[in-house]
Amino acid sequence: MTEALTAADRLTAIRQTIAHNARIAGRDAKSVSLIAISKTVSADGIVPLLEAGHRVFGENRVQEAQAKWSALRERYPDVVLHLVGQLQSNKAADAVALFDAIHSVDRSSLVQAISKAMATVGKRPDCFIQVNIGEEDQKGGCAIADLPALLTEAREAGLPIVGLMAVPPADLEAAPYFALLAKLAKDYDLARLSMGMSGDYETAIMLGATEVRVGTALFGARG
Repeated sequence: MTEALTAADRLTAIRQTIAHNARIAGRDAKSVSLIAISKTVSADGIVPLLEAGHRVFGENRVQEAQAKWSALRERYPDVVLHLVGQLQSNKAADAVALFDAIHSVDRSSLVQAISKAMATVGKRPDCFIQVNIGEEDQKGGCAIADLPALLTEAREAGLPIVGLMAVPPADLEAAPYFALLAKLAKDYDLARLSMGMSGDYETAIMLGATEVRVGTALFGARG
């Protein structure tokens, strides 16, 4: 993707790539949702994708998303927002109010904070449990061994758990980690898999991703 390409060009190219990989995998392209990761991108930088017809976006931070999307959503009310970054428990109410899906549920305290926020706000975003699939100390996500207990707690707390999310180790082949996440989702009867980013979303689609999180390939390198 060169800088000379327009947002619409990039969007078309990525949608074509998604459709191609889904077809190879024997899947319907409509089973894969493209989440445009707009973290650090200004509202003005997001508008070209909105004008090109895209409506599903992801942000990493609650405060940044609030600043950008309050006005944008007045102009584009059908936007669907996903929180893909780590969430502090004290921001749970703001996140529930703003986002349509939360991908980073990874600990008991956050489960309880989100449950309380849903009751207070009166809104129930889809929730993904984030799994630390590569057992990396610096990354969020629950340990694989802790997944059964956290999943049970989240369901009992009333969270609408729809799937799993993971970010594989950056310097290793992603496919085995995607395959493991897909197996875990199947084991726990979860239909959706949030996995795959700009560098590996094609592999993720081949291994069952239902949500791919693409930023750089759409917006260019972060400043």
